[in-house]
Amino acid sequence: MLEVAPQLLGRYLVRTSDEGCIVLRLTEVEAYAGEADPGSHAFRGLTRRNASMFGPPGHAYVYFIYGMWFSLNLVCGAEGHASGVLLRAGEVITGAGLARARRPKARKDAELAKGPARLATALDVDKSLNGTDLCGVDESAPLRVLTGEPVQQKQVRSGPRTGVGGAGSVHPWRYWADGDPTVSPYRPHQPRRRQSSLDSDGPKV
Repeated sequence: MLEVAPQLLGRYLVRTSDEGCIVLRLTEVEAYAGEADPGSHAFRGLTRRNASMFGPPGHAYVYFIYGMWFSLNLVCGAEGHASGVLLRAGEVITGAGLARARRPKARKDAELAKGPARLATALDVDKSLNGTDLCGVDESAPLRVLTGEPVQQKQVRSGPRTGVGGAGSVHPWRYWADGDPTVSPYRPHQPRRRQSSLDSDGPKV
């Protein structure tokens, strides 16, 4: 998963629905090591909620956060061993009009998918996409990850994961494209409380 995460930067995430198609270039991700990672939903083992994290790899793990918003992950561990990469932010390449309709409070296009909840909202990601094969060959799939435009190694940065506390806070497993305006701001861990914005680690919308 630490190999997969930085390699996702620059790849295209394609969302196809009856409303149209959005192509997003990934600019920020975070890695989670499953049962070995206190910051992971799978740290305490298999549950109904996190079952998709245990495989097969290449599929989506979608979860609901703060009782308000969805987040999208790419499962990347061997089947039966949970790990994944949270897709945190990206640049909308195609379909900005549709993304704006879903994110009407975004002040500019760089904010359409600037943070995991905003990304999921712009792409209309919900639990119906949990378990979707993101890396398959079916061009009619509602959600896919494609090659895109990989970020050069010298532009890849890493640091602590946003909002992760305790033992999990020491891992520099957040990766982003240096200088890209769509990357979300880093926020340290804060005690959990109900959020009134689309993303707990981004500005209010």
